[in-house]
Amino acid sequence: MSSPPAPFTASPSASGSPGALLTEVAEVQEALSSTRLGDASGQPTGTQRAIRWHPPAYDIRVEDIDVPRILHPDDAIVKVKLAALCGSDLHIYRGNGGVKDVHTCGHEFIGEVVALGSSYGSQAGDRPALYSSLKIGHKVVSPFTVNCGECSVCRLGYTARCPEGALFGSPLLDGGQAQYVRVPKAGGTLFDLSDSSTWSSSMAPEERQTALSKLSDRSLLMLADILPTGVFAAVQAINHPKVQPVLTGKPWPLCFSSVPESNNLSILDEDKVFTAGIVGLGPVGVCAAISLLDTLSTRKVPFHIIAVDPNGSRRTKMKAVYDAIDVSGKAGGTFEVLAIDEAKARANEVTKGVGCTAVLEVVGNSSALDFSYTLVRAFGVIVSVGVHGEPPLPFNGRQAYNKNVSLDFGRCPARAMFPPAFDLLVKRQDIFGQVGEPASLIDRIVDFDQAVESYSSFDKGEIGKVIFDPWK
Repeated sequence: MSSPPAPFTASPSASGSPGALLTEVAEVQEALSSTRLGDASGQPTGTQRAIRWHPPAYDIRVEDIDVPRILHPDDAIVKVKLAALCGSDLHIYRGNGGVKDVHTCGHEFIGEVVALGSSYGSQAGDRPALYSSLKIGHKVVSPFTVNCGECSVCRLGYTARCPEGALFGSPLLDGGQAQYVRVPKAGGTLFDLSDSSTWSSSMAPEERQTALSKLSDRSLLMLADILPTGVFAAVQAINHPKVQPVLTGKPWPLCFSSVPESNNLSILDEDKVFTAGIVGLGPVGVCAAISLLDTLSTRKVPFHIIAVDPNGSRRTKMKAVYDAIDVSGKAGGTFEVLAIDEAKARANEVTKGVGCTAVLEVVGNSSALDFSYTLVRAFGVIVSVGVHGEPPLPFNGRQAYNKNVSLDFGRCPARAMFPPAFDLLVKRQDIFGQVGEPASLIDRIVDFDQAVESYSSFDKGEIGKVIFDPWK
């Protein structure tokens, strides 16, 4: 999820959007009123502190509200240990999200299960395995949207667009910047950090469990949104059909077949260099850069990456992150961090006027998208994980046709992206494991009393990733 539309002056980047939520509030309330409550034994009661947004804009308050309760047999109640402030929280904060109702903010949280509905504790049959294995006391992290895990959309891995999905931190579903949060469809949504056998990984089971035991909660919190979204952007770019001639060394469309290429058409070494632009260097942009660097170096693909942001502090952060990555995570190419005007000239120079093979747009406004179109080559691809609002696209059909450009838009399926994101989190603890260091992704951990100030400073680009501790 990425920061909201504003001139490309580098709003903090992040991922998913309030989107078109498919269930009407009245229908949800009516359905819940007739649903048998789950077994809420031991469920906390009373009031809790929560960070709440009030209309029309820029109005954040810390308030006492009721602790959420089990409303459906598939629900879980999670005691939040840490929650994060994300660039996409700023859409609603600025009044740009089309939202008019007071609600609890936040879609990134990690915590402990304290209550479960009646769907849990028996053999789940064909249902997601967590309905059988999830227990009170288990540590969990949640993707930023609810996913049922049972429909065709979820089975295919497109979990961000589950028909029963909803975004945490929206009027339809209170978010995780609170002491407790209700998670609908928790058996298809949550990741159980108390049982590493419940997700896939490139690591052997014992190695995975050992790695998990060494990760801090603040590091694991990155799996809720920003790291899966960054990995998603990189995966889409490197696996796009338009990129395959560069990776295979065979011209289009022979790059998809075993047919030998003709003798009169040869690809040169310079044609096999993967050139990429990354537009926007907020937290998701940094994660996308780390993922892309790791993938290209692992696959031994020569590359040149130009990372772009008009905000000097974010460029400084990206440079520090790159310098901190050991050679195994960035070997085989060059990486430059530049301002907008410098980037245009440098991309033109590096590609001899052709343009970048792929551009990752991680801002979410029209000016950033327009700049991405400027950087991309003919037969190139723009991967946009920034959250776009109502303004129309900054280029028309004729322009897209004239460049044969492919546009790949939309929200990250965070639950589906959890396994590769977890593996990268383990590998890159030099970046994801620290707080407040020049090369660390997390800038600070604060209490709820600093929520108003944190939102304001984050909105102005004065600080980077902020984590809230609800119990401080």
